[in-house]
Amino acid sequence: MSVMATASFAGTAMPLGRRNARATRRANAFRVRAAHDEEEPEEKADAGFKFDPSSYGDKFDPRTFRRDLSKSDQYNRRFAKDKESAERMAREGIGYSVGASRLDRATISRSLLSLLSLRPVPSRYRSLARAIAPPRLTTAPHRTEPNPNSTDGLVAKMRESGNSYVDAETGVTLKLADAYGFCWGVERAVQMAYEARKQYPDAKLWITNEIIHNPTVNKRLGDMGVNFIEETKDGKDFSGVGNGEVVILPAFGASVHEMKLLAEKGASIVDTTCPWVSKVWNAVDAHTRKEFTSIIHGKWAHEETVATASFAGTYLVIKDMKEATYLCDYILNGGDKEEFMAKFVNAHSEGFDPDVDLDGLGIANQTTMLKGETQAIGKLLERTMMEKHGVANLADHYMVMDTICDATQERQDAMYQLVEDKPDMMLVVGGYNSSNTQHLQEISEDASVPSFWVDTPERLDEDNVIAHRLAHGELVETKDWLPEGDVVIGVTSGASTPDKVVEDVVDMIFKTKRNMKTATPAR
Repeated sequence: MSVMATASFAGTAMPLGRRNARATRRANAFRVRAAHDEEEPEEKADAGFKFDPSSYGDKFDPRTFRRDLSKSDQYNRRFAKDKESAERMAREGIGYSVGASRLDRATISRSLLSLLSLRPVPSRYRSLARAIAPPRLTTAPHRTEPNPNSTDGLVAKMRESGNSYVDAETGVTLKLADAYGFCWGVERAVQMAYEARKQYPDAKLWITNEIIHNPTVNKRLGDMGVNFIEETKDGKDFSGVGNGEVVILPAFGASVHEMKLLAEKGASIVDTTCPWVSKVWNAVDAHTRKEFTSIIHGKWAHEETVATASFAGTYLVIKDMKEATYLCDYILNGGDKEEFMAKFVNAHSEGFDPDVDLDGLGIANQTTMLKGETQAIGKLLERTMMEKHGVANLADHYMVMDTICDATQERQDAMYQLVEDKPDMMLVVGGYNSSNTQHLQEISEDASVPSFWVDTPERLDEDNVIAHRLAHGELVETKDWLPEGDVVIGVTSGASTPDKVVEDVVDMIFKTKRNMKTATPAR
């Protein structure tokens, strides 16, 4: 079965007029293809295979290039599940709370079934489940006898006791979201980076961007000698990368153009791209094969969307329902082309023409966007194309695939459930440039629950002052944010946030409440 046949609507060939219009405009452009499971073979290519990244020339096809790259000795996407690396992560507080069970196999199986739903899976890929699933630690890392007031292991204790914890001394009740923190794709990426350091102990290591959107984790990689590619006003500066050096691609992927540049430099590539992101690439590849424009629900400057767009042919990035509504109105009624292009500046493919390229559409999404909004945008586009072209012709003009990440969906669903319980306030922990964490904060704000989003424990002061970020970017400082007396605090964290960071933030809350209790004179 072809990828295209797995779409919601199996369509026929593109109308000749539209096909010719695009063919004329793209005469000198390359066609973009996405990576498929076949690009991750269990075995390397035949001994006679020789990879030459400079040989593609004007006929450069990203899909073919990436397949060839994956067969070469320059490329590694294998997750070794090295126990020493996993235990080092745990010792250093990068991952799950001490004592917490690893990701359960049922959850991993559900995720894999969704990942592989786009196409039938050859038997040789059944081992993918074992390759992706994180290893179970044989023993917990050694720790000294804990301080009675320490929060080490608190998240694990909460998980084992119904996701709640009551601190009698301070009067703080914590309610933990049912799904929170590190997802398996993030853990896999970070552990692969740790494994790369172990595998190449003497090599110079680079990474094209933050491995994940969490300052604690990225600082730790820097401490391990991983160099971050510098971002300049003209883009990333790869000039320092030398032949034979090792470059890590982060969890949200890298553009195919960066991969080609690194391959031409003779670098060894460790690709930690989350399989959920690769699934989105499969979707935009299906759009390209049908010569549809990919409508990507995301943020045009976000690294994941940049990578996804590099695998698309013609694309347009929309960030929210407001932009989707504007787009659909233009499809149905036309409008000012100059205004349209100004509205979506930087958010479309080169040579994009809204009067030509909105005749056939496929939807994809940045995996960290709000699930409900992605679904609503998809339905709006479907209704619009149905109205424009008729129900009978819908398959010729619209296609949709499920590219919503299970981990993102589960964390958002858990957040909706938690705010329904109306805690006194919410604590959201995660990187300030983390899109999925931003949406968790947004859910709380929309529910009118006071919510405090912090990225590190240093944002809290024992004098009851907190510097926190609002959902739409403003960093504010709030004094006396913790009330006197008992308080119920809902707790969640973004998919890139280690449990230890949450525990350290909670530790600051307990210290603040103890100070408040000491400072309050007895009545």
